[in-house]
Amino acid sequence: MSSTSNSNNSHNLAVESKQDRSNTVRIPDRVDLRGSPRSRQGSPSHSPRLGPSRFLNGEKSGASFVGAELLGKLWGDRKKQPKNAKRKGGKVWYQKRRVKGLVVVTALVGLFFLVDWIMLLRLQDHRVGSDDRSSRNASVSAQVKVTKPRKGKKHYSGIYGRLLALAAHALAEGQNKREPKDLWQEPVVPASAWRPCADQRDWEPNEGKNGYIMVTANGGINQQRVAVCNAVVLARLLNATLAVPKFMYSSVWKDVSQFGDIYQEEHFIKYLAPDIRIVKELPEELKSLDLEAIGSVVTDVDVRKESKPSFYLKDILPILLQKRVVHFVGFGNRLAFDPIPFQLQRLRCRCNFHALKFVPKIQETAALLLERLHKHSAQPGLLDHYLVGPHAVAAMIARSDRAKASKYLALHLRFEIDMVAHSLCEFGGGEQEGQELEAYRQIHFPALTELKKTEKLPSPAMLRSEGLCPLTPEEAVLMLAALGFNRKTQVYVAGAQIYGGTSRLAALRSLYPNLVTKENLLSSAELEPFKNFSSQLAALDFIACTAADAFAMTDSGSQLSSLVSGYRIYYGGGRMPTIRPNKRRLADIFIKNNTIEWKVFEQRVRKAVRQTKHVQSRPKARSVYRYPRCKECMCRTD
Repeated sequence: MSSTSNSNNSHNLAVESKQDRSNTVRIPDRVDLRGSPRSRQGSPSHSPRLGPSRFLNGEKSGASFVGAELLGKLWGDRKKQPKNAKRKGGKVWYQKRRVKGLVVVTALVGLFFLVDWIMLLRLQDHRVGSDDRSSRNASVSAQVKVTKPRKGKKHYSGIYGRLLALAAHALAEGQNKREPKDLWQEPVVPASAWRPCADQRDWEPNEGKNGYIMVTANGGINQQRVAVCNAVVLARLLNATLAVPKFMYSSVWKDVSQFGDIYQEEHFIKYLAPDIRIVKELPEELKSLDLEAIGSVVTDVDVRKESKPSFYLKDILPILLQKRVVHFVGFGNRLAFDPIPFQLQRLRCRCNFHALKFVPKIQETAALLLERLHKHSAQPGLLDHYLVGPHAVAAMIARSDRAKASKYLALHLRFEIDMVAHSLCEFGGGEQEGQELEAYRQIHFPALTELKKTEKLPSPAMLRSEGLCPLTPEEAVLMLAALGFNRKTQVYVAGAQIYGGTSRLAALRSLYPNLVTKENLLSSAELEPFKNFSSQLAALDFIACTAADAFAMTDSGSQLSSLVSGYRIYYGGGRMPTIRPNKRRLADIFIKNNTIEWKVFEQRVRKAVRQTKHVQSRPKARSVYRYPRCKECMCRTD
């Protein structure tokens, strides 16, 4: 462990958001405003302690620290322009230039009238209507209305109405055309050069003799999954015994599910036994302690995002040795990805890709979902075995009635109200939308609300131009149509309650009528056991997206999208393509929605997406859950 203690200043780490390599100006859209990353999670049900961290030595923390960093990243000090130099010359110079100046002015005036006359003629000829001149500064389309006036033709209104009409025409004309080859493929040769190997171990079991670690993870199922695997690594680092993690009740998702309701507890304990010691509960003598009173509770206020191992060795290990137990509350993204010892990084991957298996209740229902998506095929999907287990796969084959599987595209629409409100973007709903989102922020993102009062934040237009706003359903369907997905494509839409309701999916349903969700593929009786358990429902979406023949995300920062794409890389063998839109490039394309021709739109969207499909090793300091192509998680075969 000596390699982990070289950095003595790790406790002074600044909170940094993971930066998209394509963005040159970026606000930390994952900024820790409620103790964990932005995405499917809510505020803690309670906070054991508020105020500055006991480990940060009086540095800024909370909203003030976030605000200073956020604004510092965006707005540097503007340098004043140098004053104009004094005009040179005098009366003689003026007299020499006077005649020439009058000639130039006269010529410019004449040119102006000529151009004005030509423009008037063009306006008369083309009769450009004012209705087609929506402002380029509009942040995003309002909810699109699809009507069917006459002769079966559909009419699209809204800012993207023109582009949606062009997309509908292109899809109708291209029903019998072949789709682009790369839609359902990855760059097979370079991608298949990597194979899973995180299950390989090269160390002795950890005795866990330094004490006990408890973790109560906040957020939704995906944030909790990351917190669990980080806790496993931390237990090994500190030679501690890990109690089976607990999940904090979320005010957003209102789900009381615990670890054993989602993951197979016995498999988790046994599979990781060669790595760390795991117990279901604390010993009786520790259960009775008031952990907060003795100083054993550590919250996200105390630990900065992506803290290095040296921080835990310096600041947390002494508490563990003295108190015999440390309870982490929140623990959202609190362990860095680099620098970290090789075997600890591999343990992280081993936990995520091997140790966490869904309970039979989820596996069996997910098997029904996959069976219906594949139209009752006898041929299971490439990842079905890893996701739903051999027993569920065998049952799927037994029920099958056709040989060839039907392909489907999974689309994760990260457009729930928490994402929409946290983004600070505008979505075309006017004053009513603004009031609704602000009310939501006051309840669920109070630190963000306070920050808005004290600091000048970027405008919604700038956020959108920098690719920091989630794609709307209208933008998502335009992207799919431009990429060349056939109108007959079966599209599985994952996500919780879409902001704006089902009517917000009108354009998507119109262009892709074979749109399905878990709600219409599974019966009410089959969904009944999951009622009021949003994390368990999200597990069904996770499985359906991961097993899809192609997967399209709409927000690259979403934890679900990150975990799904990483799982597809790890087990996919180079045959599970993922579409990762560059939102900054797409924003630049969408802003021309009133003038751009469909062919040009297609070309630009395809180029923007193609640039994200190249096979690459994990960039430094990036997530191994999303980028498992690294020597710690996967091995090269070439």
